[in-house]
Amino acid sequence: MTCISRAISSLEKRTNYRCDDNIAVLLLPRPLQVLIRIPFFRTLFIRLFAPKGMYEYVIARTKFIDAIFAQALANQFLQIVLLGAGFDTRGLRFQGETASTRIFELDAPITQSAKMGQYLKRGINLPGNVQFMPIDLDQESLPAKLAEIGFRRAERTLFILEGLLMYLQPESVDRIFQIVRESTEKGSEIVFDYVYSSVLRHENLYVGEREILRTVSKAGEQWHFGIEKGEINQFLERYGMRLVEHMDAERLEGMYFKDTVGRIVGRINGTHAIARATRV
Repeated sequence: MTCISRAISSLEKRTNYRCDDNIAVLLLPRPLQVLIRIPFFRTLFIRLFAPKGMYEYVIARTKFIDAIFAQALANQFLQIVLLGAGFDTRGLRFQGETASTRIFELDAPITQSAKMGQYLKRGINLPGNVQFMPIDLDQESLPAKLAEIGFRRAERTLFILEGLLMYLQPESVDRIFQIVRESTEKGSEIVFDYVYSSVLRHENLYVGEREILRTVSKAGEQWHFGIEKGEINQFLERYGMRLVEHMDAERLEGMYFKDTVGRIVGRINGTHAIARATRV
């Protein structure tokens, strides 16, 4: 779903709705690549399959994390770890700027295999500094997997957890953040998105909440982890981290979906927020 949304966004004529992930199109099956180039189909897909405000959210999240990724490269972070990388393409899209930075992608074996298969089919050559490691984050040891692919504890690192935490059990989330605290140098960063705990309780407080829960359920997946609204600082402090930026739906709309006269042209699903933090 994220890959299709990014692919459609890369073809958008509307400036606010366009992101730069042109590689996402190449990762789709050939028939779908043809269909999404037809404006009518793109509109139909968004109306029928994207929960209210989630297309806009994926666009905003992609742009926001792209900027953090680029900033980490400019600030000479030597490692970037993508947990639950999915069909993320930043290792390719930014390859001209990542020569001295190692990119580690970790994800469930079936997802990672599907992604690498698409790269192979399309004849896409992967940069030598991008490494892949399959992992079940609920069952396997993250430190062991990182050590296996050459992760270095003494280097400043950016961790990206995009569209991941809500699908994990709370104890798995706790373990990941403990590992980030124990395995990184001060000044390392983490960026992640999460859903509010009230969403897990089905309180229906936000734009698009009913629709996104229905979509997740139909996909045969469940959300298990959330953070109470207003408690992100307390959550991060438990792991020796300091909040740098926090973007809820309203702030993301103001940053990415405001037109030249200040009007909001796209509503973002309100169930999610994005946090950026630094290791102190």
